[in-house]
Amino acid sequence: MTNHPISPELIEQLVDLSRRAGDAIMAIYSNKDAYQIEHKGDESPLTAADLAAHRIISAGLPELLPLPIISEEGELPEFADRHLWENYWLVDPLDGTKEFIAGNGQFTVNIALIQRGRPLLGVVHVPATDITYIGVLDAREQSSIGAFKYTQGKNPHAIAVRSLAERFAQRQSFTVLLSHRHGTQATVDLMTAITRNWPGEIETTNAGSSLKFCVIAEGNADFYPRLAPTSEWDTAAAQAVLEAAGGRVVHAQPDLSPLVYNASDDILNPHFYALGDKHFAWDKLLSTD
Repeated sequence: MTNHPISPELIEQLVDLSRRAGDAIMAIYSNKDAYQIEHKGDESPLTAADLAAHRIISAGLPELLPLPIISEEGELPEFADRHLWENYWLVDPLDGTKEFIAGNGQFTVNIALIQRGRPLLGVVHVPATDITYIGVLDAREQSSIGAFKYTQGKNPHAIAVRSLAERFAQRQSFTVLLSHRHGTQATVDLMTAITRNWPGEIETTNAGSSLKFCVIAEGNADFYPRLAPTSEWDTAAAQAVLEAAGGRVVHAQPDLSPLVYNASDDILNPHFYALGDKHFAWDKLLSTD
């Protein structure tokens, strides 16, 4: 078993790599004639920006840590091979391609270092604002080393989820992040339960791509339920950011166990919840009984 050290140098190099991928995305974003939109087998869109970011990241990561890479825009290795990997890179070069095409700026570059099925390090870069989120976890105990927010690749400052016990006691608001595009009846039912179990106002807001995790990580929201399909490259980097900031990403009820990676033949996640304050009694809040 190899525990890869997460050095300050590696973090700075990853921030730079994600920004270079972001610059390539933005060069295309400003010119709709260059999008070259295609559709993959699952009908999800693919643009020239996805491929440009993929090329930059795939060339850059081996120079930082020479590990296997799973990228949304690359070939998915056979499970017989990849389930043996203890460490690998998991990448979504452009998460939120539909948001990119829509022109709303809510798309990200996601790079995660996975160790034994758990995100150890996550980089979520927002090309439209040149903001980068980093989350680093301890390899031995999966405890937080820290979560940080960079502006233009500089001046990182620590971010953290907000405490919920005091908000609950004081009947303050609880903020739920919902997807722009993936509402379900199960989500409606869950919101009904939360409204019943939380003593204050329930606020809802929308965000695209993995930004939802980052909004919770910096204390501006509390909960993101995802009761619709996602792939592992959609969530891994942002999961590291949120967990390093004091949150959790878990299977949807009943067990609320941690979301893990590379455990099955396909690359799909189960339904999950992204939780703020990991010390809060989430099982009671989310109970539909």
